[in-house]
Amino acid sequence: MKEHLEKYIDYLSFEKRFSKHTIVAYKKDVEQFFEFIITEYKIEDLKNIDHQLIRVWIVFLKDNNVENRTIKRKISSLKTCFKFFLRENLIKHDPTLLIITPKQKDVLPVYFSNKKLSVLFSDLESKAPSFEILRDRLLLELLYSTGMRLSELINIKIEDCSSSQVKVLGKRNKERIIPITNSVEELINQYKTYRSELIDPDQYLLLTNKGKKMYPKFVYRLVNKYIGLVTNEKKRSPHTLRHSFATNMLNEGAKLHVIKEVLGHSNLSATQVYTHNSIDRLKETYKKFHPKENIDNKKD
Repeated sequence: MKEHLEKYIDYLSFEKRFSKHTIVAYKKDVEQFFEFIITEYKIEDLKNIDHQLIRVWIVFLKDNNVENRTIKRKISSLKTCFKFFLRENLIKHDPTLLIITPKQKDVLPVYFSNKKLSVLFSDLESKAPSFEILRDRLLLELLYSTGMRLSELINIKIEDCSSSQVKVLGKRNKERIIPITNSVEELINQYKTYRSELIDPDQYLLLTNKGKKMYPKFVYRLVNKYIGLVTNEKKRSPHTLRHSFATNMLNEGAKLHVIKEVLGHSNLSATQVYTHNSIDRLKETYKKFHPKENIDNKKD
């Protein structure tokens, strides 16, 4: 099975062009399944795997309190894997076709209001400029004002920044151009001045204090630190700033298809999740300003 799994990983890397993060997750999911059927049922031949074994594995996951969201992803990993095995004639039938993915509750994206983030950015602007301060400001500004992903942020090179726009490499190595505001463009130029003082800096835009390319945990720590200054919300990740960008843009009247293009979504359904937050805000506004509601409140 190990040999077949390696071929599957190559398929994800070179044909499907999945991101490294996705490939690691898919590989781990499939490896866990194989380990389960080998340990529990001594099955090591792909042709002996049927849908009942997969269902037993799903029950095992549920019994171990694995969330439906995670189980759904693991099933997706298996489906992609066995579809590949079928294509390569390693199996005659796809056992995942009879597997029903468990439903999961819709979880609305957590986002921060413009008001809270404005307080944060104003505070940072008031600080004396330095490499660290300008870098941290730029990191937060790029995440929030463009909605780019963490992986896209840390891979931006100096040459990717030009007048009023930045080029990023998204999922499956798809390039896209994201417009930036004049203030962000000015911040980039200001930051570059301090960045140039580093000894032998890397080719990437955002660097650590040692002039090296940023890594995910570094960005997570910075975002968590600064967002924690203006909110008690537990979710304070770079992706939450992406959610904030999309939700606040929608609330300000931006068209859904425009937000889709800026975010780099492959289809509109992925972007539509942000409409739920906007509908909630619409309901609040409706209730607050509706004439009848105001009359009833005055009576009280």
